[in-house]
Amino acid sequence: MAHIEGFRVRNYRSLRDVTIGRLYGDRDTPGLTRLIAVIGKNGSGKSTLLDAFGFLSDCLIMGVEAACDQKQRGGFERLRSKGMTGPIHFDIYYREEPNDRPITYELSIDLDELRRPFVSEEILRQRRRNQSRGRPFPFLNLQNGNGEVWAGEDALQATGEESRFKIAVNLTDTRQLGIATLGTLRDHPRISRFRDFLKGWYLSYFQPDAARGLPSAGPQPHLNIHGDNLSNVVQFMEREHKDRFAVILKRIASRIPGVRKIDTHVTEDRRVLLRFNDGGFEDPFYAQQMSDGTLKVFAYLLLLEDPEPPPFICIEEPENGLYHKLLETLATEFREHATKKGSASQIFVTTHQPYFVDALDPSEVWILEKGKDGFSTVQHVVKLEIVKNLVAEGLPLGGLWYSDYLDAR
Repeated sequence: MAHIEGFRVRNYRSLRDVTIGRLYGDRDTPGLTRLIAVIGKNGSGKSTLLDAFGFLSDCLIMGVEAACDQKQRGGFERLRSKGMTGPIHFDIYYREEPNDRPITYELSIDLDELRRPFVSEEILRQRRRNQSRGRPFPFLNLQNGNGEVWAGEDALQATGEESRFKIAVNLTDTRQLGIATLGTLRDHPRISRFRDFLKGWYLSYFQPDAARGLPSAGPQPHLNIHGDNLSNVVQFMEREHKDRFAVILKRIASRIPGVRKIDTHVTEDRRVLLRFNDGGFEDPFYAQQMSDGTLKVFAYLLLLEDPEPPPFICIEEPENGLYHKLLETLATEFREHATKKGSASQIFVTTHQPYFVDALDPSEVWILEKGKDGFSTVQHVVKLEIVKNLVAEGLPLGGLWYSDYLDAR
């Protein structure tokens, strides 16, 4: 499954210029791990970094103007970093498979003459086959909706064939991403795969109260971002993936004392109830009676057991509402899922909780800090030699953070 090795965002709120992982041409910086955790104080920019991923996904799905105007964003002018006049810009450096040549996606969003957000630049780059050095060649290159695209899987694999597969592009709507249109065409398989990758990102905004609702009955294969279809996904897993669901139940039983069985009940008016059976009681508890923490752990485990998991999962502060001794277990569950062979998701988490960080390796952790100028900076914990040495001696990483050893320097 596709793996993001580096991500750069410029002029997005407090993220004037922040890079995590490595970009093309950077041979000294390690790529992002399969599990990524970003820590920092309140207001350091963690939520903004997570929203940057959500913004990119929204740009693909609904267009850049609608993405800017989402309620939590408030328009382009509120998104662009204070005092900046240039475009909001993103770079994604990723591989479709571990041994594939990396691809870079570059996107710039600016205001047109009518003060409306539009795509001012969009580029996809990849080195030619057997090319180990030099700047990757763009097989999609659009400026203000005009430019070229190179068709086919093997285009630009040899020097001198630049014009052989070149097709002129003139988009009629510059508020839509070029990959949204070109990615639907059979002639552009690399663009199509990147579009599907970006479209498949999952940002969790799980709300326990939403999961306590009474949705209409009907199996659904995937958990939505708020979790209000949790009961429907259980219906689907009960029917289509009994073995996987049995695994979840065993994990729940080992993580949450007393939970013996989880199933659904369809009411006469075709509503679906999520039931939890406790070994100490004859009658079941319903989701409406369960704690926030129980519902969150169950939802996360259900998400990780999705038969077709999202390629990239973002979760903000998974520790909220959870018993502190569950946090290391949850971090371990995330890592085991992210690193298993086959169709595993890369997982990005923001957290305030040292108990969660205790289960992490320095290579998995990044520190955000807001400077006196109001803009965020980021540092990879693996670069803090004293921290690496103390972890090697057996000291927990979260404890070192609590003791201020992980302050960004």
